[in-house]
Amino acid sequence: METPPDGYRRNVGICLVNSSKKIFTALRINISDTWQMPQGGAGEGEDLLTAAMRELREETGVTSAEFVAEAPYWLTYDFPPQTRERLSRRWGTNYKGQTQKWFLFKFTGKEDEINLLGDGSETPEFKDWAWLLPERVLELAVDFKKPVYEQVMKVFGPYLQADADEDSAAQNETEAEVYVESTPV
Repeated sequence: METPPDGYRRNVGICLVNSSKKIFTALRINISDTWQMPQGGAGEGEDLLTAAMRELREETGVTSAEFVAEAPYWLTYDFPPQTRERLSRRWGTNYKGQTQKWFLFKFTGKEDEINLLGDGSETPEFKDWAWLLPERVLELAVDFKKPVYEQVMKVFGPYLQADADEDSAAQNETEAEVYVESTPV
């Protein structure tokens, strides 16, 4: 496996898709209008697939997910200066940004399993969530993460294509029809 670059926080990203090939995306609590896919740090020596499943459970409560694919390389982004400064104080480090190994999972549970309070082991990070088309995920991503999200969509693109036998109306669902749930925190 490729070695992640030095100076970056080792991290995993999770692209969770439902049966309609829409992607789980959540609205951050502490950053205004910031939607993202689940992600989180991986400990030194921690198996990355195990870290991805742990982060998914911690952030969303989801345990009903089937591993589909892993990105073949690390995807890296730099923090903007203000973000870097804030995170340096919080983490006690001076990472340039994050380097991520991305995993694709298929959600196999029922939506009532999704709980933005997570498994209770960590402080909640999200206040709303939605199943979104890949294009919408890219539109809502914070600017400094967009290049990574574009690569995630490219790598997992073959898995994100709607099945040929699906109703075309479902493929063209508008943003107004997207299901969003709020969870009090």
